Amino acid sequence: MKIEQPGSTIEGPPSPAVETATTLAVDRRTLPTAVAERLREMIIEGQLPAGTRLNERALCDQLQVSRTPLREAFRLLAADGLVQIQPNKGAQVIALSERDIRESFEVMGALEALSGDLACMHITDQEIAEIKALTFEMQACHARRDLPAYYHVNREIHDRINAAGKNQLLSQVYTTINLRLQNLRFRSNLNHDKWDKAMLEHVDMVNALAARDGARLASIMRLHLQRKGEAVLESLKPASSNSP
Repeated sequence: MKIEQPGSTIEGPPSPAVETATTLAVDRRTLPTAVAERLREMIIEGQLPAGTRLNERALCDQLQVSRTPLREAFRLLAADGLVQIQPNKGAQVIALSERDIRESFEVMGALEALSGDLACMHITDQEIAEIKALTFEMQACHARRDLPAYYHVNREIHDRINAAGKNQLLSQVYTTINLRLQNLRFRSNLNHDKWDKAMLEHVDMVNALAARDGARLASIMRLHLQRKGEAVLESLKPASSNSP
């Protein structure tokens, strides 16, 4: 049974995440990994934009941690390619060039397509059922215009399709490149129309997966990433260049 496609008449731009002291606080028992994860979320959701210098004192106060676990978290993020650490200058969120973005989305599109093709060969009925359930959950987040929650489920779906391909090398390469693109993939949904289109594409994905149609799913996922890359590059253009 196919999943019903959502309507495209929901009004208003996605609302920014509302942060509270509770959500910003980090569990000290899991430092510094938890600090790195919280910073990763802040980078993905644009609270720490590309090129931002990371103010240690401010982040220590915000996350309620000392500088030692914070600096270790910076090193973890640097290993992921999200942060650059410069001697005597501190840490800075990496900003990809236009060429880096274009090439990364091209490669990511190919990896997503291969993941989809392999997933259709190896996925179990239980895995399909779980991805269907996640897609319903993502539709609910989309209807509420809750972009952070939507994107969290979105990442889970893509990761599960990749894992269903049962190819460890593919998963390693996929994860390495995908880490650099999370903020850009998140930003591609800030455009109301493009977010609606992405949701429809996810409905097509799960239906192709359920049918175990590898060629169709690969095509959908490649186009999905191509459109995301185009949306990101378009958002980087000066406003004047988009005027008639």
